[in-house]
Amino acid sequence: MTEIPANAAPKRSAPRASLGSSEGDDIFGTFDVNVARRFLGFLGPHKRSLIIAQVAVLISAATQVAVPAMVGAAVNAAVAKDGPLLDRTLMIFAAVAAAYATFFFIGEWLSSRLAQRVIFDIRRKMFAHFQDVSLSFMDKTHVGRIMARLQGDVNALQEFLENMNGAIGDFVMLVGITVVLLTTDLKLGLLTLTVLPALIAIRAVWLPYSKKSFRVARDASSNANSALAENINGIRTVQESRREALNFELYKEKAQENFTAQVGASWMTQIMVPTVDMLTGFAMAIVIIVGGNAVLGGTLNVGVMVTFILYVQRFFEPVRMLSMQYTIMQRAMAAGHRIFEVIDVPVSIADKEGATELKDVPATVEFRNVTFGYDPKRPILHDISLMVRPKEVVALVGPTGSGKTSIIALAHRFYEVDQGQVLVGGHDVRDVTLDSLGANIGMVLQEPFLFTGTIEQNIRYNTLTASKDDVIAAAKSVSAHDFIMRLPDGYDTQLGQRGRNISMGQRQLISFARALVANPQILILDEATANIDSFTEQAIQKALKVLFAGRTCMVIAHRLATIRDADRIVVLQQGRILEQGSHDVLMKTGGLYSHLYTSAHASFDDQVVAVTGDAEFATRT
Repeated sequence: MTEIPANAAPKRSAPRASLGSSEGDDIFGTFDVNVARRFLGFLGPHKRSLIIAQVAVLISAATQVAVPAMVGAAVNAAVAKDGPLLDRTLMIFAAVAAAYATFFFIGEWLSSRLAQRVIFDIRRKMFAHFQDVSLSFMDKTHVGRIMARLQGDVNALQEFLENMNGAIGDFVMLVGITVVLLTTDLKLGLLTLTVLPALIAIRAVWLPYSKKSFRVARDASSNANSALAENINGIRTVQESRREALNFELYKEKAQENFTAQVGASWMTQIMVPTVDMLTGFAMAIVIIVGGNAVLGGTLNVGVMVTFILYVQRFFEPVRMLSMQYTIMQRAMAAGHRIFEVIDVPVSIADKEGATELKDVPATVEFRNVTFGYDPKRPILHDISLMVRPKEVVALVGPTGSGKTSIIALAHRFYEVDQGQVLVGGHDVRDVTLDSLGANIGMVLQEPFLFTGTIEQNIRYNTLTASKDDVIAAAKSVSAHDFIMRLPDGYDTQLGQRGRNISMGQRQLISFARALVANPQILILDEATANIDSFTEQAIQKALKVLFAGRTCMVIAHRLATIRDADRIVVLQQGRILEQGSHDVLMKTGGLYSHLYTSAHASFDDQVVAVTGDAEFATRT
């Protein structure tokens, strides 16, 4: 049973734009120096490969600039019937062509390899950061949007990195061709370049429309991915409610919006291709008309004419490619902003400088005047003071929303308190390392989360050093060994996603074994027997006595019969401690717990309303 609202606001500082916002897309297409600088930071460890790749690209670009000149020289030699000159020119041409092929391959291979390495580093950094971000951030962030960052945005950045060196080569080639055109024949070169102002004007008109189109496409893609992830994660509820047809129509609408937006973005990308081709035709016409007349008039040789034609053809190819590269750069800038927005999410729950390790301390948990709320304006716990002594079993009971799960979450420091202190072993949890805190506290939740892998790997998840004998002993203690051995591969049986190829009760038994093999000093159970049938629960109750022996335990239970043997029962209501004591003591006092226990025919929450007369309880909690 969880009391964390799905839309709970984060407790501590958050990034300027949440992952659910479109602020990152508002800068789409803007070259951000800070984003570019951080890109370069990821390139730093691969500086050698980057330099070699750039040198190779520059050499291959230079050879491409030289080829038309070689062809023109060969034509002049052929027209002049100069055999030796033609042979030398052809030999040089062959050498240039070989150099181009060699360095082009080296540049492309290194660029692709470099991009893969950088993307690997970025994915690893993002994954590592997501392991540390606070639950307050995860509570308000949609899984679909997180996956969009980890997949779509990283892929956009990869595309940019793979084409980055090509863009440099295209720019060098463009400059080289311009220089050669102007130095070969200034008048004809200037006439050929007269189409550039038209190209600049067209791009100036095209640019704002393309930015808007790409931004809409990014938003639509994110929304579609988010809806898809939500429906896949909730497929069981979807099928239980027979919502397939309705959900399909809802997703179809988002998919259609995404389709329309992507087509629009694709159209804006492709519109520049025929535009550049048309300008290429105009430039070619200028060369043919003006150059042809000059050749006929004897003021221009045929080789120069051929050279100009070839250069005009090559001149607009890098222009076309740079137009496409600019589009890729726009996407990469937006993706980079969104990626670094994730990496910059503050980790509010972290080891402070000089944090100590919990070693050889008494297994105690203490709450001193604790006030806490997922939204500070709406506290869930109010001035809670509670001491759990060593080897004591304390049960927390109360209606939904009374703060039980919040208490155990604070004990493990999943969140920071607003006021007061939480102490484990006499130390404020903010003063100890998270690793040592996790090693001392074991948790078994209402819905166990099993990972893809074998049953043995899942039981050893908290303690990788545990032996096979330790795993088997733990499984036997919680009555899991028998059902495991009935599976086809025993402890080597592969579990599917979240362990859904075994029953909920069996998953819970494995989570019990996982907690037992970790051997924590403090054990917390949050409705751990809620999903286990009565027969299995009897075996579990026996196993729990062994599990609880010698440990400090905090147990949340909705079924009161399961915690009657606890050393102390703490009754919570609306975030405050209403009463506490042993089962016998509380039954004698005749308070809320006594009424609830004796009214087993009704639910806990219904009885709170019946006993207290608080008819508005449900709406308030």
